[in-house]
Amino acid sequence: MCPGTAADSMIHMTIAETPRTSSLDRTTLPGPWAEGVSLILGPPLLLAGVPARIEENDFFPGQLAAYAAQPGQMALSYGLFTAGTVLLWPAVTSLSRRIGVSHPGWARWGVTLVVLGLFGRIFHAGVSHLAFQMVDTLGLEAARKAVGDTYGAFHVFKAVNVFIMTGWIVLAAGAFRAKALGGGAAGVTRCAALALAAGLPLGVLKGSSDPISLAALLGLALALVPLGVTVLKETRRPRWWAVALTVALIPAAFFLGISG
Repeated sequence: MCPGTAADSMIHMTIAETPRTSSLDRTTLPGPWAEGVSLILGPPLLLAGVPARIEENDFFPGQLAAYAAQPGQMALSYGLFTAGTVLLWPAVTSLSRRIGVSHPGWARWGVTLVVLGLFGRIFHAGVSHLAFQMVDTLGLEAARKAVGDTYGAFHVFKAVNVFIMTGWIVLAAGAFRAKALGGGAAGVTRCAALALAAGLPLGVLKGSSDPISLAALLGLALALVPLGVTVLKETRRPRWWAVALTVALIPAAFFLGISG
């Protein structure tokens, strides 16, 4: 082989291989810091929303009565739970990326089904919020009747109800196959704990104080919080001004939201 041909081959290989190892390997969305913080904060926020509901009936008549008796406490409970639900999407995105290294099909299906299920939970949270406002404006009995008469009404998010449960099982199976939550007995335990999230009740005005719900929430914490610590340890520290800007934007966004 002549020198010119060898040089041309090396140049061709370099040009051809560059796109495979460039930005796709160095850039992740929403980013390791958003994902790590969400992994650490998401499950505890869900758990923090439970204590206010422990002594209340888990179905809508009891939840509305509890709000009428203690509106601030119940609003805080539902608010914390919803915030934790929102933070789960960056969390499961991070986990699915680790699964996708060796089992991309399981990663794609798992994260897609879980995120669709999270959309459904956010919709349910919005309807629950509206029902609580009806207690304030119409009174408990009128609100209870309105919710009871319309509880089974059709909405497009009924289509994702099954994903709220099955998505976590698919994601946990993918994590097990890819050893994304660790190997050995500890990894298997964390994957099984993740699958327990399928047992969390779904729907409008549902409590989360029964033993199955508590096991599901504790399972999420066991599976995801240690992964969040690992993600942050593997990530370079952000610049000080980025941290300051983020801390300032959170209350600013909240203030603008309630002012609008």
